[in-house]
This record gives sequence, structure tokens and C-alpha cells, in this order.
Amino acid sequence: MKLKRAGIITKLVVFALIAYASVSLVNIMTRINTAKAEQEELRKTITAKEVANSALEYDIEHSDDDEVIAGIARDTLGLVYPGEKIYYDNGG
Repeated sequence: MKLKRAGIITKLVVFALIAYASVSLVNIMTRINTAKAEQEELRKTITAKEVANSALEYDIEHSDDDEVIAGIARDTLGLVYPGEKIYYDNGG
């Protein structure tokens, strides 16, 4: 029994399929890497938001504490005690 050799058209079709699969694989790998980078950025954002939420929860729980009230007035509203001077370091 003789085997037929693959014709040139069959070889071209197989080569085209392999090329398409390779390009698709590279495209998918690029998308996966981009998604992983985005996921890492979102994790960092979540961590920062959780820290900020914890600070706000602390401020709410201790809202009757004079130190917390003074800190909020100083940080959020820019208020100072009478006669107090604030100096800002411009780094230069």
C-alpha cells in the first residue's frame, strides 16, 4: 500500500494554521500580561483605600476625642491654634 505525499496546497494550509495559532498565542499572552499588570495596580489601589478606610473608621470611633478633632481640624480644614505658626518645607 502506497502513501500519498502531501501536496503543496496541504502544506501551505498547515503552515497558515500554524502561523495563525502562533500569532494568536502571542496576542493572548500579551493580553494576559496586561491584565496581570492591571490586576496588580488594582490590588495596590485596594490596599490604599483599605488603609484610608481604616483611618476614617478610627476617626469616627474616636470622634469625641479632642486629639482626633484637633487632627481633623488641622489636616482637613487647615486650622491652627491661636498664635501657632506652621512652616512648610519646600525641599529646597
